[in-house]
Amino acid sequence: MTGRLLAGLGVLTVLLGLLGLCLGSTGWIWLWHEGTDPVILWELRMPRTAGAWLAGGLLGLVGAIAQGLFRNPLADPYLLGSASGASLGVAAVLAVGGTAGAEAMAAGSWLLRLGLTGAAFLGAIAAVLLTLVLAQGLAHTLRLLLAGVIVGVVLGAVTSLLGLAVPAIAPALQAFMVGSTGLLGWTSVTLLALVLSSGLTVAILLGPWLDALSLGEETATSLGLPVTLLRSVMLAILALGTGTVVAQAGLIAFVGLAAPHAVRAATRLTHRPLLLASSLMGGVLLLGADLLSRWLLAPQELPVGILTACLGGGYLLWWMQRQGQGGQVA
Repeated sequence: MTGRLLAGLGVLTVLLGLLGLCLGSTGWIWLWHEGTDPVILWELRMPRTAGAWLAGGLLGLVGAIAQGLFRNPLADPYLLGSASGASLGVAAVLAVGGTAGAEAMAAGSWLLRLGLTGAAFLGAIAAVLLTLVLAQGLAHTLRLLLAGVIVGVVLGAVTSLLGLAVPAIAPALQAFMVGSTGLLGWTSVTLLALVLSSGLTVAILLGPWLDALSLGEETATSLGLPVTLLRSVMLAILALGTGTVVAQAGLIAFVGLAAPHAVRAATRLTHRPLLLASSLMGGVLLLGADLLSRWLLAPQELPVGILTACLGGGYLLWWMQRQGQGGQVA
């Protein structure tokens, strides 16, 4: 069953990728059509399609990590305020650069993209640490969730204040808030690929540790599992993955929450195949949403973050209703 699931996700990735290369602002144009411009394919559609899949893959990976680490099926990459911290880091870099920073962002500057990713990572790490301090650790799930909400709201307000203080960065910040794959270029693809490959490799190696942690912290400790080290490494992957996606594509909701759920709905897996399958599922979900965002209002585009929020919110409501009818809400 696991092999069929992974193969199916691989086939969907290829099919959606081909559709992404065929869909432009003027509608569908097949790759072999003589009117297809190679420059448009190479410079616009290919990096956007690849970047959307990689961003979705990262969100699916960190979503599965968050749910396994906190043993909560409703955990997502933005649980601990990491997205708000990443957004604040991005806003701070853009505010320092002012108009020049906004123009460099629009031009796809490699150095600025790298700097935004680093700032987003530091912001995400700082937000997670602040949430853990306020929640006094990971022992109390409810306190942790409340602390994450508080940190997210406060850091989001600070980000909005920076946008008001430096009007030149307002358009770029707006794009981050609604989530967009329209500005993804080869620079973004490279950064997303590096973070996804390294994060997925480390997470899969530590997959059995997450399996042991799912039995309970006391049981994991009795088995000799270094719980503190596991949490530190997984939180670092969580923050780096979230920060990278936010820096390159903005806030894209529900993909990290829905991808592991969709995999578990298909089959029961241990964490090693679950992490890989969730990453593939996240890529498929975001790439599919990106295609819809380009097609629904063509030639205009719908921000992909708005589309994933609507579809993901509907999925979450359906899942909670189904769990409630079954007499259990995980």
